[in-house]
Amino acid sequence: MSGALDVAVIGMSCRFPGVAGVEEFWQLLRDGRTTVGRFPEHREAGGWNPALHPDAATLTTGSFFESVDGFDARFFEISPAEAAAMDPVQRLGLELAWEAVEDARLPASVLAGRAVDVLVGAGSSGYDMLRRLSGSDRDDHYAALGSSGTLIANRISGLFDLRGMSFCADSGQSSSLVALALGCDRIRAGAADMALVGGVQLIVDPGSGLGLANLGALSPDGRCFTFDGRASGFVRGEGGGFVLLKRLDHAVADGDHVYTTIRGWAVGSGGASSRMPDPSSEAQAATLLSALERAGVPFEGIDYIEAHGTGTRLGDPAEISGLRRVFRETGRSRRLTVGSVKTNVGHLEPAAGIVGLVKAALCVDRAELVPSVNFESPNPAIPGFETDFEVPVAVRPWPGTPERPRRAGVASFGMGGTNAHVILEQAPDKPADPGSPDTMLPWVLSARSEAALRDQAARLRDLVAGDGSPSCADIAYSLVTTRSSFEHRAVVLNGDRAELLAGLDAVAAGGQSALAVRGTGTGPAGPIVFVFPGQGSQWVGMGRRLYAESEVFARGVDECADALAPWTDWSLVDVVTGAPTAASLDRVDVVQPALFAVMVSLARVWQALGVVPDIVVGHSQGEIAAACVAGALSLQDAARVVAGRSRALTELAGSGGMSSVSADPAWVRDRLEAWSGRLSAAAVNGPASVVVSGDDEALEEFAAQAEPDGVRVRRIKVDYASHSHHVERIREQVLAIASDVVPRESAVEFHSTVTGAALDTRTLDGSYWYDNLRSTVRFGEVMEHLMRERGGVFVEVSPHPVLAVAMAETADALASEPVIADTLHRDDGSAHEVLASLAELHVRGVPVDWAAVLPSERTRRIALPTYPFQRQRYWLTAPDDSAAETGLAGPVKPASESSAVELVCAEAAEVLARKDKSLTAADLVARSTDTFKDLGFDSSMAVLLRNRLTKTVGVRLSATVAFSYPTPHTLGRHIFSLLEPEAPEPVLEDRSDDEIYALIDRGYV
Repeated sequence: MSGALDVAVIGMSCRFPGVAGVEEFWQLLRDGRTTVGRFPEHREAGGWNPALHPDAATLTTGSFFESVDGFDARFFEISPAEAAAMDPVQRLGLELAWEAVEDARLPASVLAGRAVDVLVGAGSSGYDMLRRLSGSDRDDHYAALGSSGTLIANRISGLFDLRGMSFCADSGQSSSLVALALGCDRIRAGAADMALVGGVQLIVDPGSGLGLANLGALSPDGRCFTFDGRASGFVRGEGGGFVLLKRLDHAVADGDHVYTTIRGWAVGSGGASSRMPDPSSEAQAATLLSALERAGVPFEGIDYIEAHGTGTRLGDPAEISGLRRVFRETGRSRRLTVGSVKTNVGHLEPAAGIVGLVKAALCVDRAELVPSVNFESPNPAIPGFETDFEVPVAVRPWPGTPERPRRAGVASFGMGGTNAHVILEQAPDKPADPGSPDTMLPWVLSARSEAALRDQAARLRDLVAGDGSPSCADIAYSLVTTRSSFEHRAVVLNGDRAELLAGLDAVAAGGQSALAVRGTGTGPAGPIVFVFPGQGSQWVGMGRRLYAESEVFARGVDECADALAPWTDWSLVDVVTGAPTAASLDRVDVVQPALFAVMVSLARVWQALGVVPDIVVGHSQGEIAAACVAGALSLQDAARVVAGRSRALTELAGSGGMSSVSADPAWVRDRLEAWSGRLSAAAVNGPASVVVSGDDEALEEFAAQAEPDGVRVRRIKVDYASHSHHVERIREQVLAIASDVVPRESAVEFHSTVTGAALDTRTLDGSYWYDNLRSTVRFGEVMEHLMRERGGVFVEVSPHPVLAVAMAETADALASEPVIADTLHRDDGSAHEVLASLAELHVRGVPVDWAAVLPSERTRRIALPTYPFQRQRYWLTAPDDSAAETGLAGPVKPASESSAVELVCAEAAEVLARKDKSLTAADLVARSTDTFKDLGFDSSMAVLLRNRLTKTVGVRLSATVAFSYPTPHTLGRHIFSLLEPEAPEPVLEDRSDDEIYALIDRGYV
């Protein structure tokens, strides 16, 4: 079968009237339907009057879109003014190119920066005629970019950041297939990694077909009767198609879906063998023979030819004559099946070849031949047609085997004599599908806008609810690996199929649901801050489920167990998983090492999911985990510190306690003076959260005195007094425990809650770990500084969030709230909880690695619904200059510089009124030294102002006059100087800050 240097078609897209994509096109082909109709009246262009032409009915019959003015400018990041100026063939080309890449199951980022060619066959739609009729050519800066058909390829290359050839082919009706042949040549030669090839045809002005009508090429019957006795010409069609090409061996190695293999291709010219525009059967035969030779395929092995098949009086007989030449040259003995997609969708002229290729590729891929519409009996001008040829009139199976694969040819001929032919072959058999795992995973969606996100969810729901829906795991895998990520995001959390469908329903409806997380990530999220709490987040069995569900977490716990083993006499794994024989979490020498191990292991889980800290903050003993995760302490040193300190704390048991106080820190400090030496501020967590520590009796007295003030005081379930004078009794023990610790410099910032600032981690020696236990925890101060000065994302890394309220209270006082997330929750502790938190971060714009969540084996990239473009109308309309003109009978000559400035301000106010009616001429006089940029002008408005001033004062002004004289004052003076030649020439002002005219500034004018 295929060779290593054959070319694979791995992605396809198409669009025709009433046909949104490849699947609908295939259904149209199988049903034998046509898209031919009448040109919509509301689309009538103003360039011609169909009633005055004898071929009006012929010209207005064809395959026409209901509208061609819609475009999703926001998705493609194109300004409204530029979008309106763009020929609609450029807009359609951008959409089809994007859909072809999505159909190839590749995110756009995979192509960026690579040697990928973009080769397009297209022509003008007639939009330039509308540009002239509307008068927009007078002040349209984007006309040069919007009117050139050659820029279609360039726009697509810019969209994907493709660095290969960017070329628009024009060989007439064979343009897109010639472009495909060029792309195949470059791929086979190694000049390009891939090629995005397509063709587009739109008809803004149906009168543009007059030449074809006069030539007799258009069907007066309004249908294309290819190879039929009623053949009388073709009907014109709108639409287009794109394919993504790649070397076959690379496509197979990468697991791409291959629609078909392109075995051979050829392009040739008729030269002088016929008179233009008559087709040359000799040249057509030579092109097919060349393609067969390059493919190394005998003509006998070709089952089907997707013919050029225009249904014209000369075209069909010439094409069959050329095929018979090949019969004779090769000795073919069996009949050849032929058909033409022009009977379905009309003749798309420069895009016709690629449309025929998409049809043929689908037939090869799906092992069926489809009917060629409008065929009843052979054209009598082709004698003996049925001896050598047949036209399918119904769907029929098309078998193929490795020994005799399905093969087809695709022909496309240009009116000027440039012919192209391509040989397609059935793709190599894929390895047997082992079946995807029956695993429920989160479904990640995104779009450029909220409306598109909702549509995306609705489209996916329709796919999932349909018969033969792919597995949930395949959908999850494909959403992550084949789709680009945009700012409007949703994650449907994993559950059974019914819950996933319900989650999609919620996203599609724009509502809230526990089954889905939604948000918008509009910019850089800022630094990632891991926050490690002290004691209090523990619960029995806090790591049981995650230890079973996450290999990363389990491995982290096991490593912590090994590090703690020399210093403990109990099983960490038993404690974490809540085994019946586990040591009690009520013991301080158990709970603190266990929490340390869980937090360190949870941090590894986050890091494995792509959430890597830039900053760490620890609360009390949480600083030990923070130092370990930052790399400032080795796991062994950190384990030694946490185990030794907690063991030393047992000596304080029963001598004191701690209470949480819901009050302002200043209020607490004032009250604590009454218990000096007996109570201390153990921790200041936020603007209304303080912990006090010390003697039991003093704590009771403090609570009693706080009650009349309505201050809530709650005892914490500990029987020792950390962060108070009690700790001084174990100072020497703590210093001895940490004496051999070797702190290291860390690339991750360590913000100390002992000092209240960023700290060089090389100072985290034994004395620091004593201070950490004795000093007030300045958590609120550190959080307030980081949130205010750095912003970012704050992730509490713990088995249950205990600092979330304090962080939220701190964030409430800020103008812009940071992202705050937690990890696990009491009595759940499953991987689902982690994924829910990961989803919260993702939808807020935090980079995460969803691929790490997905199974590494047995999942497949599958076809998903393409992006739901949110189109709005962008169309050239007649400007309303005439209605807003000054109405003066002739040029006005200002009497003075000040009156010239007033005139400029009056005209500027009229221009600005198009988008901002609040600024009057008087306002602009008062601001006459402000730049036009500051007043709200863009480049097109500046040219419009130039046009109005030229007409008003009767002097010629350059298109860049508002750039050279960037304020109403300087422009008024300049105009007055032109009217008064004896006045001295003014000196131009510095215009370095005038970037309002982006195109002018870049040298386009």
